[in-house]
Formats: sequence, structure tokens, C-alpha cells
Amino acid sequence: MKEEKVASIDELMPSEEDINLSLDELTGSDGFNLIGLLQDVQDRFGFLPPAALEGISKRTGISLSRIYGVVSFYSQFYTEPHGRHTIRCCRGTACHVKGAGRIIDAMEAELGISDGQTTPDKMFFLESVACLGTCFLAPAIMIDDQYFGKVTPRGIAEILENYRANEL
Repeated sequence: MKEEKVASIDELMPSEEDINLSLDELTGSDGFNLIGLLQDVQDRFGFLPPAALEGISKRTGISLSRIYGVVSFYSQFYTEPHGRHTIRCCRGTACHVKGAGRIIDAMEAELGISDGQTTPDKMFFLESVACLGTCFLAPAIMIDDQYFGKVTPRGIAEILENYRANEL
């Protein structure tokens, strides 16, 4: 595997101006839904930068500690940069029985990262999850909002190559 420079977290942070412009758009006079607002901010930046959470707190009057409580409760929220594509490998009972461990091993080998890590090019973030709720597809993975079922270790490279090819 060739050595690639990994960007620092500071290089990945959006500017204060970008954050303020986004919050201006998202916290209009129509009110807000905190979870929806957090989802929108994360959709724009790929994660929830601390400055954005502080801005949400100031604009909504919700304490920063309460916002962090919501963010840390829901596994959908990330406070650090992740890859452009999130890969979730199911390790639930049905998937486990049908070889989820081999799928996770193949995914880690193909990406050159471990569970909970992001590839150096910031294209993929890999996480194993307790269940995707698609037992009939076991073993299953999910990339962003797309499910892949009855996955085999040999099929991993082809799935990832399709994502890589579409990034060009």
C-alpha cells in the first residue's frame, strides 16, 4: 500500500464564514427542529464542526451541553470528519451466521483501514453496526443510503470500484 498524506482535522474544518452562511439558511424565522438542523448541518459539512454546534447554541438558545447530549446520543451524528461515503457492515445475528466477519475482514483489507477509520483519501469511512434490519439480505452492507445483500468477500472489491469510478 502506498503512503498517502492524511489531512489534519484543522484542514478539514469549514471556515467560520461557511458555517455562518449555512446557519443563516437553516435557522430562518420559521423555527427549527434540533435534530433536523443537526442533520442539515452534517449534510453540508460531512460532520458537525464544534463552531457549528456553538453557532446553533447561540442562535437557538439551546445550551451547548444539551446539543452535545443529543449529538452523542444518536449514532448518526459525527463530530469529526468522515469519508464522503459511509460504509456500514452489519454484524447482527443473521449476518454473523452468514459470514459477516469475513465481509468486514475483506472490507478492511480492500480499504486498508480498520473499523471506525477513514481512508487517507477521505473517500470512505468504515463502521460495523449491530444491525441494518435487512436480515433477509444477510450478509449485508450499506454504503450511504444503498443496501447490498448476500455480499461475498470477493464482491467487495467490485462494489468499492464502482464508487471509486463514479468519483472521477
